Amino acid sequence: MRRELIEFLAALAYDPVAFVYGAFPWGEGDLKGQEPQVWQLDLLADVRDGLKVPGQVIREAVASGHGIGKSALVAWLVLWAIATHEDTRGVVTANTDTQLKSKTWPELARWYERFIAKELFTYTATAIFSNEPGHERTWRVDAIPWNEHHSESFAGLHNQGKRILLVFDEASAIANVIWEVAEGALTDRDTEVVWCAFGNPTRTSGRFYDCFHRDRALWHTRQVDSRSVAISNKELIAEWARTRGEDSDFFKVRVRGVFPSASELQFISSALVEAAVQRVVHPHEFDFAPAVIGVDPAWTGEDSLEVFLRQGSMCRHLASYEKNDDDVYMAERIAYLEDKYHAVSVNIDQGYGTGIYSVGRNMGRAWHLVSFAGKPRDDYYANKRAEMWGDMKEWIKSVGALPDDEELRDDLTGPEAFVNGSGRLQLESKADMKKRGLASPNKADALALTFAFPVRASPRARGAAMCNTVYDPFA
Repeated sequence: MRRELIEFLAALAYDPVAFVYGAFPWGEGDLKGQEPQVWQLDLLADVRDGLKVPGQVIREAVASGHGIGKSALVAWLVLWAIATHEDTRGVVTANTDTQLKSKTWPELARWYERFIAKELFTYTATAIFSNEPGHERTWRVDAIPWNEHHSESFAGLHNQGKRILLVFDEASAIANVIWEVAEGALTDRDTEVVWCAFGNPTRTSGRFYDCFHRDRALWHTRQVDSRSVAISNKELIAEWARTRGEDSDFFKVRVRGVFPSASELQFISSALVEAAVQRVVHPHEFDFAPAVIGVDPAWTGEDSLEVFLRQGSMCRHLASYEKNDDDVYMAERIAYLEDKYHAVSVNIDQGYGTGIYSVGRNMGRAWHLVSFAGKPRDDYYANKRAEMWGDMKEWIKSVGALPDDEELRDDLTGPEAFVNGSGRLQLESKADMKKRGLASPNKADALALTFAFPVRASPRARGAAMCNTVYDPFA
């Protein structure tokens, strides 16, 4: 009997659709009247067809509403992968430890109990592995919460010449660094690699979003509407449609499986940014306005110092400099740009810019230090940084024309915002963004710094330089 069971499973190694129909007692017990959903079978068929192409990495991304049977499909994939190929290795992770331990992995337990070959494997709270002597460590799938500071579990997921399964659940909230480390597992030659990412499309940035946009050529993608699935709660969906509206971001994310106009916490939406990138302004519409320069110094070795100019409805990225400790050199470069563009104000982030500011003061420059944590003019905001970003958002929405710059796009749409315990709007910190795997928004902060203080038009705005000659740091 055991031999026949093993042969049966081996015959399904390249057909996960047939596996799902053959490995569970459909029509009996708690599966009476149940059957796989169409979208589940479509994805399994994608995997089956992908296995026919040697060397192809199978990538599946599913953005969906609630209640579509996602966790069940994850369980089927895990059981198929481990049961039909000797020494399969895999990792299942989720956005939080709670999601993994209370939803994703317990669903595997339910299907494991129904599985016709459960005697061949051991299920625990953190792994499922083969009972074959000597294979406990080499033939297994582990449930591992992601952590950007301890990504070794993903970096070490190599299995040359065999099979790898990688599952990301609630993938919108998994840090970019985990995606990048996981990609290292895709480099093994002659190895079957199946990588699946599932989630509600809550964010309009990050690697899950990229699966459906920038990286769509690499991924098979599907967006599953909860209304199209037999097992979803139609009464609750109808209530949401009445109270929230079918075109609301809430309904898009939780029912339609569509990315929102803005993520639930996103401060500046992609739609606003794209509209500003498409906006065209002519010199006569801004050349009368005062020019302001914002400087955001680098705060870690991987960041860069960014310089932005804003003049009325126009803005321009002036320069990027790698992080360095030569405050004199940086002050000279900023002075040169100030004179070249006849700026009436230069605003520098105080956090890492005090040295540059001090050199500028010794040069006779009336620059401004801006404390991101400082008191805002408007008590609606928690601090000065949130206020500057708020003013920048209104400028983008109303008149601002943005350059076509992918980094600036990402910077502007990356930070999230929330109402703090004092009831004031607070912007996500750079440190918290890095915890989510996003880059520090240096370009956007430099542009935001141009909104630090009100400015007035002056003769210099029409071309009169600050000095008799433009400052030349190389003279």
